[in-house]
Amino acid sequence: MHSALFEKTFHYIVTMTVFGLLWHAGSVAIANPVLLPSPLNVGANLLDLLARGEVQESALVSTRRLLASFALAGAVAIPLGFLMGLNRTVFALVDPVVEMLRPISGIAWIPLGLFIFGIGETLPTAIMFYGAFFPLLLNTIAGVRTVAPNIVAAARVMGVGRHIVLVHVILPAALPSILVGARLAMGAGWMAMIAAELIGAPSGLGYSIEWYRSLLMTPKVMAFVVVIGCLGYVMDALLRLLQSVLTPWAMPEAGR
Repeated sequence: MHSALFEKTFHYIVTMTVFGLLWHAGSVAIANPVLLPSPLNVGANLLDLLARGEVQESALVSTRRLLASFALAGAVAIPLGFLMGLNRTVFALVDPVVEMLRPISGIAWIPLGLFIFGIGETLPTAIMFYGAFFPLLLNTIAGVRTVAPNIVAAARVMGVGRHIVLVHVILPAALPSILVGARLAMGAGWMAMIAAELIGAPSGLGYSIEWYRSLLMTPKVMAFVVVIGCLGYVMDALLRLLQSVLTPWAMPEAGR
């Protein structure tokens, strides 16, 4: 276990070092800090923003919106996914609407959302809900349909109630797929929400990026971009940890 952790940490350090060197080489070649500041310049601005509390305040606002809209998306998409996976009639009725809306990016709804919700908390939350909903829904349906029908039929023949079959047979079988959908939903919703904050929010990480862009303070813009990337990485790592706890048999390492 310790060797695997060391190897993973080593690979991460090497990757980030190469990325930093390429970034620095690009900034030297362009020689214009407004277009591409150096990583050292961005790091200094990031420390300054942290010292003033701007990063913490913006990150807290965006994370709060993310968690609220992600929980709402899960509360709607997962039960609906079970219904669509278990009932062909419900699937036939809902699937055409899902397949019509799914290809439309959440960002495309921002102009209309500005008319409906205005600038404030509701727009980025709604856009994130939209972005997270479809990965959760589709992966829940796929997970439910992976359950072998003969297992369910055998349980029913033995007199096991429908509720017990759902909780103890179908849910555990679908859980790995649902958690994969959660990771996809988190990433999609995070990207959509930051885009919405760029235009339709009075606070948050996206708003901070737009504010400093308008002032041509590119190092500070890049500092917030770095924060967004780090937060996204941490959130995905937490979901991977949840996967390893709840569904250890479905992790890639389980087969090694």
